[in-house]
Amino acid sequence: MDMDWVKELRIPADGKVKLAKLDAAASPGLDKEMAALLLERNRARLARLGYRLYAEGRRALLVILQGMDAAGKDGVVRHVMTGLNPQNCRVTSFKAPTAPELARDFLWRIHQACPAHGEIGVFNRSHYEDVLIARVRNLVPEAVWKGRYRHINAFEELLATGGTAVVKIFLHISKEEQRSRLQTRLDDPEKNWKFTTADVEERRYWEDYWAAYEDAIGACNAKHAPWYLVPADKKWYRNAAVSQILVETLEALDLQLPAPREDLGQIRIR
Repeated sequence: MDMDWVKELRIPADGKVKLAKLDAAASPGLDKEMAALLLERNRARLARLGYRLYAEGRRALLVILQGMDAAGKDGVVRHVMTGLNPQNCRVTSFKAPTAPELARDFLWRIHQACPAHGEIGVFNRSHYEDVLIARVRNLVPEAVWKGRYRHINAFEELLATGGTAVVKIFLHISKEEQRSRLQTRLDDPEKNWKFTTADVEERRYWEDYWAAYEDAIGACNAKHAPWYLVPADKKWYRNAAVSQILVETLEALDLQLPAPREDLGQIRIR
């Protein structure tokens, strides 16, 4: 299966992106049947790669999932990460900061959740909220949130230098598809718990959030911490694409199993 389409999902080095010009319902490189086969295969590959990462114990992987409400961050975790060993995979969902967190710098709570060597960490939302919602809802002065780009770049470089591969994925959903998913949450009693009026309120700022994302992606896109833009209107495509991005990221690390601690050739189990 030709995987050149994955390269097209990676944001170019100049970081320039216009979300309004990108089709959130696109499915470049895959049809639904191919996507199902790829996802199944990649779950097994991720399990093997995760095992090697844990055994080697010298590198880590941090996956940052961002997107508008209902873009599918939870769905990616559920469908893509399902085969990983919970022993070395941890998902952190960042909500509104608590009082102790607000009393410290904005990266304090983020750094604590970063994966140790041998681990895979998944951030459902992340430090990027501090240059997104902070900007859109005027929570801090412009000079503050703009200054955070520099801190984020330095932070992600620190992680990469220390052996953590950082991959950032923006799940690109259309406003109409979001409306449909939010309506489903409202109509289905089994999904009512996922619905909040805040989701409807945030839709009023759709264009503002897109502008904030475009600037954040452009300002914080680096070779050691790249951004990928995944069309997310089609859940089957979203999941397959993310799985392939993660497989290729881990394979590029050339993970090695450690040598035995002693000569095993003469040992016999009786």
